[in-house]
Amino acid sequence: MGVVIGLGCAEFPFSGAAAYWRWIDMCEAGAVDSIWQTDRIVSRQPFLESMVTMAALAGRTRRMKFGMNVVSLAFRDPVLLAKQCATIDVLSEGRLLPAFGIGSPLAPEWQALRVDTKTRGRKTDECLEIIRRLWREESVDFSGAFYELKAATVFPKPVQGDLPMWIGGSTDAAIRRTARIGTGWQAGGDPPAEAGRVVAAIKLAAAEAGRSIDEDHYGAGFAFHFGSRDAPGIGRAMGAPTPSAPDATPHMHSRSATPTRSSRASPNMSTRACRSSFLRPLGDDDEAILAQTRLLIEQVLPRAEARRPKRPKVTATDK
Repeated sequence: MGVVIGLGCAEFPFSGAAAYWRWIDMCEAGAVDSIWQTDRIVSRQPFLESMVTMAALAGRTRRMKFGMNVVSLAFRDPVLLAKQCATIDVLSEGRLLPAFGIGSPLAPEWQALRVDTKTRGRKTDECLEIIRRLWREESVDFSGAFYELKAATVFPKPVQGDLPMWIGGSTDAAIRRTARIGTGWQAGGDPPAEAGRVVAAIKLAAAEAGRSIDEDHYGAGFAFHFGSRDAPGIGRAMGAPTPSAPDATPHMHSRSATPTRSSRASPNMSTRACRSSFLRPLGDDDEAILAQTRLLIEQVLPRAEARRPKRPKVTATDK
């Protein structure tokens, strides 16, 4: 198994829709595996709304997968969210990668939406159960502390028979949640050592629960820039807090190098524990971001692909 590389946006870094779609089209034509959108509802910075973006990507792309990194479930209605995910998965012919989390207690949405941070863990667990059941069952009855359902139904069901459910978060509760029902885990602003600790804990907890998670489904994200750290806007961007981890030090995850150096280091672009990388190109304008993405696609990804271990071919006698 090798590194699976997706690209993503935190803040909306483009001047408008035309530049964004140029970027998406470039990724679709290249070897980018997936597109990820950070979820933020209330912000002074420009952020695209995640579920609307997923629907737009379903219509614009034909090859790439796409997901939200990550939807805070306490801010959403679980029935509506289950319906949205199922619809997008149908229209994209099975390319949605749903990712859910508990949300940072420092996020401004708690106050704006009048949601109590003390209930976020319990609400998240109820939401996850409701969503999973609506995707799989014809009729769902549910009675919890926050939600009540009677004969609730969502049709059409997702195209993916077992729609992935990536989980975010590094707390003990998030680890247990991922081990119990997750099909993948995404690091937020975690330093590499912390991400490695969380992955090891998830694997242990999953094994105790009689489950396992694909090695390619542990992901870490960071910003990247080919060139000088002193380029306009780069140093500031590398040192700024991330939306998912306001107190983190994202410069620890950033790369500022030449494409050749980065391609040689590509197996370690995330942490050793995380086989997937979610990368955010840095630049001070549309053309800079597009140029950074083009360098990644044309010079780094082919070398990274060449270094990946080849999966053995399955023949008729192997089946």
